[in-house]
Amino acid sequence: MRDILARVGDRWTVLILTNLTQTPLRFTELHDRVPGISQRMLSHTLRALTRDGLVDRAAYAEVPPRVEYTLTPLGRSLAQAVDGVVRWTRDHQGDLVRNRDAFDGGRPPVPR
Repeated sequence: MRDILARVGDRWTVLILTNLTQTPLRFTELHDRVPGISQRMLSHTLRALTRDGLVDRAAYAEVPPRVEYTLTPLGRSLAQAVDGVVRWTRDHQGDLVRNRDAFDGGRPPVPR
């Protein structure tokens, strides 16, 4: 269970899953949409998500070759669960930053 939670809680996994919820994406599109991820880390994370059955990798016999990544039904169910955490984070990001600033400055947190 620990290794599965590590995969689900990985920062890159969350960002990749949320980006794949709307449409299939190519590697470069995903790379452009996930700020700060290296190509090597994106490749590693996509491989792990594919191995876990959360992402499908479809290669098309075209020139130039095209590869797209999509969520599997299992990946969609995880993305729905993660969406709640993402929404909570967006809603409370300011509160967390204020509390951190207050803590680091030695002041009590500002109630909200």
